[in-house]
Amino acid sequence: MPEWAAFVGLTGLLLTALLALARLSQDALPADGGGLTATADSLQPSRVADGPDPTFPRFETAEAAAQRRQLQGRLSSTDLSAGTLFANVALTQGLFGALVVGGAIFFDIPAWAFGITDVPLSTGLPAVALGLAAGVGFWVGNEVAASLADGFGIAVDESLRELLGPDSVGGWAVLLGLVLPTIAIVEELLFRGAAIGVPVAGLGAPAWAMAVVSSVAFALGHGAQGRAGVLVTGTLGLGLAGLFVLTDSLLVVVVAHYLVNALELIVHEGLGIDRLAL
Repeated sequence: MPEWAAFVGLTGLLLTALLALARLSQDALPADGGGLTATADSLQPSRVADGPDPTFPRFETAEAAAQRRQLQGRLSSTDLSAGTLFANVALTQGLFGALVVGGAIFFDIPAWAFGITDVPLSTGLPAVALGLAAGVGFWVGNEVAASLADGFGIAVDESLRELLGPDSVGGWAVLLGLVLPTIAIVEELLFRGAAIGVPVAGLGAPAWAMAVVSSVAFALGHGAQGRAGVLVTGTLGLGLAGLFVLTDSLLVVVVAHYLVNALELIVHEGLGIDRLAL
């Protein structure tokens, strides 16, 4: 029992550290709420809409020029390349994953507490199939929720998604084959396996209460997506938590999580398809 409680304490510390890093990452992104494209557009010279030559730029006041230079400086300092962002995500997530696994080994926490057993629904093809079906369903729900938020004038900040969108085949291979799997495995291991499975299995904590707590932490960790993004992500987190509680399978939620992220990037950044207006 003391070992289980110590591991739960370690999980709390890791969640706190992860949320702090997420907050720092949020501060490093453009703060206009309209994504990188809108920010870049805002740097273009203002145009005369009603003059004889609407393409001729209007003269700027000294104050406007100073504000533009300040904004340009802020953008240049936060203009992260996709490769740099990939490396940062992979290293950070890898570190947290290693700490969770290392803590489980040190405190002798069994794999079944994380939802890893030899049952087919846990680690077999049925688990993969269920994860794929759930991932498609969650992605559709995410799209509907984000479109509804847009309809109410509460846009999801897509700056991070735009930063992650590669511009080469190799970049997509790294994103889909390394970065997104790492994110899905580590976040599910931490937010579902360690934050729900271990307290329930070792301390008798109520499963659905832990699901709510982990989902709130999951939502706060995605603050870079704005208020609407936090709400949408929190709902997704609750869905993943419920799926984990019902199936007791880490693989199911890892596959579902990966598919949600992959579809989001492929559809919107790869194919350039906008969300439906509701």
